[in-house]
Amino acid sequence: MSNPTLVLILLAIMVLAYYAGFWRSRQQALGMARGSQHSRPVYHASLLAFWTAGPALLLLGLWLLMEPWLISRLVLDSIPTGLQPDANMQVVLMRRLHNLASGYGVTGEVAGYEHEAAALLQQLQQYATLIKTTLVALVVAAGSALTLRHMTLQLRAREQVERLLRLLLLGCSALAILTTLGIVLSMLGETLRFFSFVSPAEFFFGTRWAPAFSSSGNAHGEYGLLPLLWGTLMVSFIAMLVAIPLGLMTAIYLAEYAPARVRDIAKPLIEILAGIPTIVYGVFAMLLVGPLFAAAGELLGIQVRATSALTAGVVMGIMIVPFVSSLSDDIITRVPQSLRDGSLGLGATRSETIRQVVLPAALPGIVGAFLLAVSRAIGETMIVVLAAGNSPQLHANPLEAISTVTVSIVNQLTGDTDFAGPQSLVAFALGLTLFAITLLLNVVALYIVRKYREQYD
Repeated sequence: MSNPTLVLILLAIMVLAYYAGFWRSRQQALGMARGSQHSRPVYHASLLAFWTAGPALLLLGLWLLMEPWLISRLVLDSIPTGLQPDANMQVVLMRRLHNLASGYGVTGEVAGYEHEAAALLQQLQQYATLIKTTLVALVVAAGSALTLRHMTLQLRAREQVERLLRLLLLGCSALAILTTLGIVLSMLGETLRFFSFVSPAEFFFGTRWAPAFSSSGNAHGEYGLLPLLWGTLMVSFIAMLVAIPLGLMTAIYLAEYAPARVRDIAKPLIEILAGIPTIVYGVFAMLLVGPLFAAAGELLGIQVRATSALTAGVVMGIMIVPFVSSLSDDIITRVPQSLRDGSLGLGATRSETIRQVVLPAALPGIVGAFLLAVSRAIGETMIVVLAAGNSPQLHANPLEAISTVTVSIVNQLTGDTDFAGPQSLVAFALGLTLFAITLLLNVVALYIVRKYREQYD
């Protein structure tokens, strides 16, 4: 039985257990005095559904995490000592054995030990499926039987369900934190491997980016981060010059001036921009905005490249406008109406009220929206891949091509990569750098929000 089928069966059993528990609780309550039942039937039903399928789903998840590793170890240990692959080739060999066990073709001649290992792999997979299905069935039966045995009118089902929900929420929060830590640690490990080839000083302070085999004696090329970091900041700065004024002015109009009918139509239309795939913005920049800027430059006697920092920044700014406007609008509308009424009552005009009362009161949230937009701009990939030009050079001319950190990550991870040299490992160092920049922006935003929140609380 396949894993998706088993999960669907468990979910169906959970639904059936819920209705069975609800019906049983209702039947127990019939004819009893009002108030003799501690918890409502919905809590009894929820408790039965959880203990019927919840432990089985948890067991299945743990099994799926451990099964591939355990089977791989057993198969690799069965290979003769003289034919044992090294650590880098074990993944390739296991992929080849999986293809053999599944009946897919493989390239090259198949050795005898590979046939034996593939047969063992297929046998272990069959045993694992049988054991897994049996254990899941036993856990479902045990959970439902024990819960039904203790399900009485005096059972404090509501307290147990609420406790389980708290544990579930805590687990989700812990999972999010552990996922972040896992991503950081995985990038950190590969970054340390990269720094065994290239020194951190050369990476962080180098002014030349040429990640290829060099004929000048440097076997690993040159990996200076500064051209990429400068390109990222230049494109992000141009995007902010477009997004912040447009987004903030749009939010002010929608929150303070627009009639209700206009607001109900305009806000969803603006937010549609946030749902457009970034690849569409990239094609839009490459085919329309870039040539338009180049043609405008010819009319003015200025040389403007179609793929440039200006093109990527302007289109990225258009993409970010909904983030700024929607968040700022929500923050401005939450400013207490009493502040507006007090300002207007003292004789201030509406524009003065917005400038001197509403915006200062909403400043923490607006700054947070701006920094969120900056983080979005720094991490953008497809627009800069198609519209920035991919020229990692240190220059201050936004009309010329530029490259960014995200573009370089895409370039280094495109094609066949073995993660054995700095040409591919540098992508992890670049990703960790982007993470650090985003973290710094979040810390700054938190500091600003706390500072101004104390002033306006």
